[in-house]
Amino acid sequence: MKAVLVLEDGKSFSAESDFNVESFGEVILNTAVVGYQEMITDPANAGKILVLTYPLIGNYGIAPKFNETNKVWVKALAVKEMSRIYSNFQAKSSLADFLKEKDAPAIQSLDTRSLAVHLREKGPLFGMISTNELDPKMIVEKINQIKRQPAQTFLPEISVSRLKVAAKGRKLAVLDLGLTNSLIKQLEALGFALNIFPYNADMKQILSINPRGLVISNGPENDPGLKQVVINIKPLIGKLPMLGVAAGCQVIASALGVGLTRLKLGHRGVNYPLARPGSFKGEITAQNHGYVMDNSALGRVKGLKVTAYNLNDHTPEEIEHKSLKLIGVQYNPVSAGFDQVNPIFIKFNKLLGEKNAKA
Repeated sequence: MKAVLVLEDGKSFSAESDFNVESFGEVILNTAVVGYQEMITDPANAGKILVLTYPLIGNYGIAPKFNETNKVWVKALAVKEMSRIYSNFQAKSSLADFLKEKDAPAIQSLDTRSLAVHLREKGPLFGMISTNELDPKMIVEKINQIKRQPAQTFLPEISVSRLKVAAKGRKLAVLDLGLTNSLIKQLEALGFALNIFPYNADMKQILSINPRGLVISNGPENDPGLKQVVINIKPLIGKLPMLGVAAGCQVIASALGVGLTRLKLGHRGVNYPLARPGSFKGEITAQNHGYVMDNSALGRVKGLKVTAYNLNDHTPEEIEHKSLKLIGVQYNPVSAGFDQVNPIFIKFNKLLGEKNAKA
């Protein structure tokens, strides 16, 4: 059936859909060629309309073991063309069937190239996908009505509702802001017993299990619930080694008094280059963020160092405070392969002072 994507500035794009849909959210672009399954099941994308710029999506199907969570979190998926066939020995279903199973709407036949150019020029915009109302003016009115309403937090829905305790291993506290399976696997590969706390756990609750350290997971940026997380985490700084991943990094930065700046075009893809001060060696990373830490504010925090920056725009991507035992990474520390661990987790393991830390 006919569908339309309308942006808050009135720009509209025609499309098609197999779903009866009316979905509102911030429209974000991701330039990755692969990884659609991980993206739509990542809680960091909760409430977003995800537009994939690669023109053919779904050609390797869906393998359940690669889901980041058991739920599709995007408000809607928008693509140029969704493959009608898939070829992958691990796949169990097509992307289209997976979306129908999860009741997650999608549109296709969208001019993603023109949309990408428009968003790059205009910056972040909210939008609505609809198959019911096709008049752009009427849809813009609906967008404005929704924008006037107070923003709702996704964290209670995303996070665990109570503490999940692992029986054996070295205790590591994990604050669940949108914990993904890939993050869990890497930490467990280092021999940690993960004690997963709800997003609103306070200092007393976290310290009660006597953990070796705390990992603040990735999750949705700029979520209203993160303000309380920052308040809860601030007293823990200096009392417990911490690693913040993506949104977790932003929480640590905010607790240190460092503000966040919104990018005109977010870093969303799998080929973003990093560099480290004093080094001519580059690194390629996966990223999914629309906000960055204020570089000048970082310099005012005594002892805090920027240990990696984005080569494209020189925004900070990794921070470290040795005396407070803090590490924060704005990029996604993905595994290089089966049972392999990203170097940042090995670095954090060593920061905990473990004699048997894996190198």
